[in-house]
Order: sequence, then C-alpha cells, then structure tokens
Amino acid sequence: MELFSTPWWSALLAIILIDLVLAGDNAIVIALAARNLPPDLQKKAIMWGTVGAIAVRAAMTLIVVWLLKIPGLMLIGGLGLLWIAYKLLVDTGGDEHDGPVATTFWGAMKTIVIADALMGIDNVLGVAGAAGGSMTLVVLGLLISVPIVVYGSQIVLKLVERFPIIIQLGAAVLAFTAAKMIIGEQLLKEVFNPPASYADLARWSVYAACIAGVLLAGAWAARRAAKSVPGQLTQ
Repeated sequence: MELFSTPWWSALLAIILIDLVLAGDNAIVIALAARNLPPDLQKKAIMWGTVGAIAVRAAMTLIVVWLLKIPGLMLIGGLGLLWIAYKLLVDTGGDEHDGPVATTFWGAMKTIVIADALMGIDNVLGVAGAAGGSMTLVVLGLLISVPIVVYGSQIVLKLVERFPIIIQLGAAVLAFTAAKMIIGEQLLKEVFNPPASYADLARWSVYAACIAGVLLAGAWAARRAAKSVPGQLTQ
C-alpha cells in the first residue's frame, strides 16, 4: 500500500474509527481497576498500567500481523472479526464494567495489563486487518489508541450516547475490514483475483453480505433482547 495514497488514507480513517469504537472499553477497565486506590496512586497506576497495556498490545499486534501472512489465517481472522462486529452490536455492556477492582498499586497494574490483553484482541485484529500489512499504519493505529485509552473513555462514551449510530458505523467498518481480509486470503485468490467479471461480482457480494449480515443480525438480536425484558417497548 503506497504511503499517503487514497487507499492508505482510507485505511487510516478505518483504523481511527475502529480505535474510537473499541478502545473505549479498555479505557473504562483501566479507570475501574484503579478506582479503589488512594488518590496519589490512582494517576500513577493509570499511567504505568496504560504503558504496560500498550506494550502488550504492541506485541500482540506484531504477532497478529505476522500470523495473518500464514495461508488460511486471513480467512479465519476475517470470520473472527465478523463475530466481533456482531458482538459489538448486541452486547449491552451492563454488568461487565462493574469490575475488576484492585486495592494495591501492583494489583491494579496486573489487572489493567491482563484485562487490556484480553479485551484488546478485537482492537488488534481490527487494526491489523484494516492496515493491510502496512507496518506504518499498524504503528499509527497503536499511537492513536494511546490517547483514546488514556484520556478518551468519557469522550467516547458521551459521543456514543449522543450519536448511537457510531456503534453501527463502527460495526460496519469492522465488517468491511473482515470482508477485505476474506477477499485477500491467498487460498481464495482463484475466486476473487482473476481478471473476470465474476471475480468483481464475488468481491462486491462478499462486502455486501458481510456488512448487511452483521447489521441485520445485530438489529435482530437487539430486538429479541428487548422483547425478552418485561415491560420494555421495542422501537
């Protein structure tokens, strides 16, 4: 991918949106993990915990970028990203933010790093897929995620509360990225890459199926969940 080309800027915009949508939960976990510490240790725990979390995420991203070069794993990664996009739409995030809690500095550090490593899988996979193998974009994605994780949790939450369509837009971007990963799978190059009209049709069909499928499945699951709550009206 040529630096500063139109595809490069498009990928960067996709990475920024993925970071905005997916990094908010990591910022919340960091804040909650340190909430029971004395005030003088809270900022210290958040700062150093974030440094550790970003280091773990950087290592995970480099590993994922390398793994996606193995035949078959682009397809698996794309399917996994579709599931993440779906879960983004159906997870309400209710009780999941009631913890974890730590009462010591090192306990908070451990909680932050482990939680970010577990929760950051979706972000890492999304950024690696959107980057299309460009290490420049991978590094930029990591750098962009730092201020979002450290400072942006409340901003992200307020934006999502005010403009709920951000969630749908983020899920659509993830689905688009998943489709691009599936189409870029080397094992499927005979289907998507030959110079024939049916290959163009196949590519656009995958993009449409992934995006529409995720959004429709998410809307259907959300409606079912709303119906299952007594007294809750569906829109």
